[in-house]
Amino acid sequence: MKVVIDTNVLVSGVFFVGVPFRVLEAWRDGRIHMVVSPDNIEEYRRVGERLAEHFEGVTLGAFLAIVINHAEIVEPARLSGQVARDPEDDKFIACAMAAGCRYIISGDRDLLDVGEHAKVKIVTPRELLDCVVS
Repeated sequence: MKVVIDTNVLVSGVFFVGVPFRVLEAWRDGRIHMVVSPDNIEEYRRVGERLAEHFEGVTLGAFLAIVINHAEIVEPARLSGQVARDPEDDKFIACAMAAGCRYIISGDRDLLDVGEHAKVKIVTPRELLDCVVS
């Protein structure tokens, strides 16, 4: 099953043990198929750089290399207009639509409040694990 993973879930999964980590494990184990767009990768990179500025020794570099080498990379679909409250979140919807994903995994209320768009459901990491992956 193809999914898009929002930045907050990816970062939490890399640095902390918990539900977001289990989502990344599901990707590692082949239970889900991660899809990204160049815009998603750029946001992951930007957030990683900000974390590195504030926390010595913290880096997403190695994990981003894994994402680039093992996730499916697609060009985002064009949206007819803004979908999420925060227009910066629309990149995840555009990516999911382009790849025919069933889910976007997020902890971001601006995305979660959309609920579903163009047959793409936006769910929390817990919802994905409880209802889909388990």
